[in-house]
Amino acid sequence: MYFLKLIRPVNLLIIVLTMHGTVFYLERTRIFSDFEYNRFHFWLLTLSTVMIAAAGNIINDYFDVKADRINKPEKLIITKHIKRRWAIVSHWGLNGVAFFIGIYLSVVYETFSFVFLHLISINLLWFYSMYFKRKILIGNVIIAFLTSLIPLLALTFMYYSPGKHNTGVVDMTTFQGILDLDFYVVHLVAFFAFFQNLAREIIKDKQDMEGDKLIYVKSLPMVIGDGLTRFITAAILLLLPVFMTLLYINDSPDQAKPHFAQLYFFMVASGINLLVIVLSFVTNKLKLLDGLIKLSMLFGILTLYQLALL
Repeated sequence: MYFLKLIRPVNLLIIVLTMHGTVFYLERTRIFSDFEYNRFHFWLLTLSTVMIAAAGNIINDYFDVKADRINKPEKLIITKHIKRRWAIVSHWGLNGVAFFIGIYLSVVYETFSFVFLHLISINLLWFYSMYFKRKILIGNVIIAFLTSLIPLLALTFMYYSPGKHNTGVVDMTTFQGILDLDFYVVHLVAFFAFFQNLAREIIKDKQDMEGDKLIYVKSLPMVIGDGLTRFITAAILLLLPVFMTLLYINDSPDQAKPHFAQLYFFMVASGINLLVIVLSFVTNKLKLLDGLIKLSMLFGILTLYQLALL
């Protein structure tokens, strides 16, 4: 039970929903409608992604024991319920299995992409926990970047999946780049994931300021103060509803507008972001703000399922 708490099962479930939702949506698009993908291989990729994320949670708590005794003593697991050496063994074990899955998929699909993405994710999470977390904004950007990669990883898998009528891979030259109608939503999910997680990481830094001082963290709230941090967080969250509005009015091609009119859950997500912006200036309940951002992210993920069913 303590090990499950350590690896954050709710966060891992969100990863599974994001990857499955991306593929669920893509296999109903006009480009992939005539293609089959190997579901076993996809679930292997999902498993390896979840294992890397779980290992990242473990190593993050491993290096944060001193700070967590102040920030969240009731949630402290390593040293209190699980010994440090078993935490390290679990970390390397999960990463090892995940990396071998990445090698297997790269061999099967004759691409270095899966090995590279697994390797970069494992190393970024390690160096984030050990070093970059203590640097202003760098650690926040790393976590936001890795989160935004999740739907793009599922897209990469579909790109390399052999089709019913084609023994090779899908020809990317026919996709018309990221502006193809079928890929608007996937890239929009990645865009939302990056900026929402960036804002969420900054809010978490505000929550953890007291304990972070013990491990010499120089987070954004510590360096520029609470007031300016609120404005920066609000500006980041404001990007999403503004981007959605401008994209619909000015940037999306005419044939995409009916498609975007169906993005109900993205609109709700943008509305929740606006609510978080307002609340961030009138309340210090950071856990509430964190929870609302998670809820907004969930609505973004639900958009994939909604559009697939439509």
